[in-house]
Amino acid sequence: MANLRLTGVSKIYPSGKMALYNVSFSSSEGEFIAITGGASCGKSTLLRIIAGLEECSAGDIFIGDKKVNDVDPKDRDVAMIFQSNTLYPTLTLFDNIAFGLKMRNVPAAVIEQRVKTVAEILGLTDVLYRKPKTVTAAQRQLATYGRAIAREPKLYLLDEPINGLDPNLRTYMKNVLVNLQVRMKGTFLYATKNIADAMSMASRIVVLKDGFVQQIDTPSNLYDYPANAYVGFFVGNPTMNLLQNVAVVREEDGVYAVFDDLKLKLSDKTVSRWSNIDEYIGTDKKVILGIRPEDITPDGEGSQIEGVVCGTDDIDGVKLAELDISKNHSLTVFMEGGVKGDKHGALINTERLYVFDGETQLTLLSRDEGYVKDAKNSEADFKPLTKAETEDKIIQYTPVAEKPAKKKH
Repeated sequence: MANLRLTGVSKIYPSGKMALYNVSFSSSEGEFIAITGGASCGKSTLLRIIAGLEECSAGDIFIGDKKVNDVDPKDRDVAMIFQSNTLYPTLTLFDNIAFGLKMRNVPAAVIEQRVKTVAEILGLTDVLYRKPKTVTAAQRQLATYGRAIAREPKLYLLDEPINGLDPNLRTYMKNVLVNLQVRMKGTFLYATKNIADAMSMASRIVVLKDGFVQQIDTPSNLYDYPANAYVGFFVGNPTMNLLQNVAVVREEDGVYAVFDDLKLKLSDKTVSRWSNIDEYIGTDKKVILGIRPEDITPDGEGSQIEGVVCGTDDIDGVKLAELDISKNHSLTVFMEGGVKGDKHGALINTERLYVFDGETQLTLLSRDEGYVKDAKNSEADFKPLTKAETEDKIIQYTPVAEKPAKKKH
């Protein structure tokens, strides 16, 4: 039985502005699901709706076999951990962790047993009777987790709980949360804009953009089989190179992607996965070609393309370079010692190309034997709206005061 099930959940504010549109997915008991996307994608709103802190405008929410749309937050059997969760400074860690239980009139003996069990799990036993200001930042953070898990809810909703922590503490808390989820056997919904956190922590990920679901799948499937160009670009660090306005032509020795004055031969594997390729070959229909930086070898033997370094970057000790390969296109590549103005070849692994429709931005490649379908993922075959359909919905739900004025002729 699904521990959480959402069917057609939307959120339209009284102003007419849309925050979420037709969100549907379910979780199995004991899953760790990440909700991710860019700024204002709707992830925090979704968690607040599940918790009962906001009402949905349409759709249904089930926890276990119970519909909870009209159930008060305190009766939904969920715990929510916010980024801004704080402890009561005048209470000991014991009393902070026990606070929610006391508010629910749980017997004192049960409170004692639960708090001490939680403290043991979190490594807080030695500081349990100290006040927050006398313990470390990590211990304070752990105590906020303890306050939630002491209730033993069916669902744990975590809204960016490690955002703002220093890097070392972030890494430590990530490990704590993953281990905690396994230990508690609870269902965790973890909202984060950090795709690296989502990929490393969750068993499945819900990708949102502007309130619309883009794809729901395992981290590896999102990476290898993105449903559209947005997912392809968002899932990965550094981000996928997207070459726009690419034509497709057939020559004697195969099929080529053509952009500006360059062309790249498509692999037989790519062509075989592209079922309607004849609609694009030699026509006005253009595609977006996706190439991940890790699939490009600078100066590799047999390089198909040459470019000039136009910039370099260093991300967490990883050296990157930007190669200008034509008037309108550039490629981000992994490169040590890149010098602006230098020429370099680019060997592209054409077995690993991604192809999206230039208008709809949906993937044009079918899944192959590398796709592993998760038995828990009933949403694996979900197809997102096209770019135009999404834009129409956004316009439909944009308040009149925010709509751009019509141009006078």
